[in-house]
Amino acid sequence: MKKQTYQIVLTPESEGGFTVTVPALPGCISYGSTLEEAKLMIEDAISGYLSCLEERNELPDESLLSLQSSSFIALVTV
Repeated sequence: MKKQTYQIVLTPESEGGFTVTVPALPGCISYGSTLEEAKLMIEDAISGYLSCLEERNELPDESLLSLQSSSFIALVTV
C-alpha cells in the first residue's frame, strides 16, 4: 500500500494525555498518555482503518478540518 500523510488532531485531556483524531477518516480515534505514544497509537489506528476500507474497496474521503481552541495539528505517514 502506498504511504499517505494524514493530518491528525491532538487534544489535551484534563486527566492527562491526548486524544487523537484524523479529520479525513471519520471515527478514527485513539489516545496516548504522551505525544509520542499518541502518535504511535494513531498510526496503528490509521493502518487498521485503511485496511478495513481496502477490504471494502472504499477510499478515504478528505474532509474539512474543525479544531477546538486547545487542539493542534501534526502529520503522520502510514
